[in-house]
Amino acid sequence: QVQVVESGGGLVQAGGSLRLSCTASGLTFDDYAMGWFRQAPGREREGVSCISWSGGTIYYADSVKGRFTISRDNAKDTLYLQMNSLKPEDTALYYCGGGSNVYCRLSSYNYWGLGTQVTVSE
Repeated sequence: QVQVVESGGGLVQAGGSLRLSCTASGLTFDDYAMGWFRQAPGREREGVSCISWSGGTIYYADSVKGRFTISRDNAKDTLYLQMNSLKPEDTALYYCGGGSNVYCRLSSYNYWGLGTQVTVSE
């Protein structure tokens, strides 16, 4: 059974940093593109950043370019998201997903965690 577990969320002031982690078990981690998605109240889930199985191709949403960095460690079956210069509009539930599209196309992601909450205060 596939399990995806996110961690690292929390409450931070604007301008601060957080590092999210995601571990996946029950699947061959390096067979999959992995990604971070977020969903704010009243809004649809959106792709934040996704990375190919090798790490050679990376996508960032325009809203996070230059502030967020995605990486993966296939030896540890772990995905990371370093978030710097956080803004209140980054507040959302952040999900880790496993799928087949490096450009964060939602319909191509099959495996999801329960999410970790990120709250950025003014």
